Amino acid sequence: MIPKTREIEGALALPADTLAAIPWRRELSRAVSDPAELLRLLELPRRLLPAAEEAARRFPLRVPRGFIARMRRGDPCDPLLQQVLPLGRELVEVAGFVGDPVGDLQAAARPALLHKYQGRALLIVAGGCAVNCRYCFRREFPYADHSLNGVARREALRYLAADPTLSEVILSGGDPLLWDDVRLAELVEELARIPHLRRLRIHTRLPIVLPERLDGPLLDWLNGSRLRPVMVVHANHPREIDGAVASRLERLRDGGVTLLNQAVLLAGINDSAAVLTELSERLFAAGVLPYYLHMLDRVRGAAHFEVGRREAGRIVRQLAERLPGYLVPKLVREQVGASAKVPVELQCPA
Repeated sequence: MIPKTREIEGALALPADTLAAIPWRRELSRAVSDPAELLRLLELPRRLLPAAEEAARRFPLRVPRGFIARMRRGDPCDPLLQQVLPLGRELVEVAGFVGDPVGDLQAAARPALLHKYQGRALLIVAGGCAVNCRYCFRREFPYADHSLNGVARREALRYLAADPTLSEVILSGGDPLLWDDVRLAELVEELARIPHLRRLRIHTRLPIVLPERLDGPLLDWLNGSRLRPVMVVHANHPREIDGAVASRLERLRDGGVTLLNQAVLLAGINDSAAVLTELSERLFAAGVLPYYLHMLDRVRGAAHFEVGRREAGRIVRQLAERLPGYLVPKLVREQVGASAKVPVELQCPA
């Protein structure tokens, strides 16, 4: 397995005075990576430590302190904590849960470039995240083989330029916003020179777990390109959207960025119509439209998060009864080899 640390280390390989001058980098450098420290900060029992340390050796712990501050102290079942706390259950092999559950590797048209669906292609920009979600479908992705630098970058740009059917490019990872604004602006400028590209989509969790990243320089290059910017953030629970997150998202929206959210349906975290209703309401208040509600991608180590199809359908039917249609996310599953995300059919109750 490939721990997602290389890009984090690169993002922090700066002089201390530089880190101190950039708030989001300073907060990133303070992220918690030691299970013992996480348990101490949240006043959780030490009995959880041996399993957490063992699971973290397979897939490292990383979580910003601002995200930890939104968790309830003394509650091992806190829904934000459960997304990041390594558990012994991750080490149990479960049939059907594999290293590449969505077929990323077979969709790699070039190193760091995935082309699954007509009209759009995805660039793996960074190999790390500000937070390591325990259900991450790319927790075993070989980022070392898909670094968007040098030859790989030139090949990816040539591929995009040679396919006139492409109208949208997606920046993903890891998290693309781990790159600094200068590097991102240069990449976007190169993409904007490809005449048939019209939209730039960014998939990122940083606005939720590290809202300091949504600063002025980021808005400058997002709005300075001819490519229409779309940002897809990732929040699973309403308590992830506190005042700091909401105000930064509102600033993006006011700056002309289309904001969407994709959530993952997770057992014990948001498998409730009440929770997801509140999530949709908080997202909309911050200028974000609910977009997708994903069935769990069956990645090795995440089986304990899975919600069954029947239960998922029941929850989404209840959402439709409580919310206007534009606040009900589409329930989908990513299926290897499919031409698009596959909608999960909602059966009527008997």
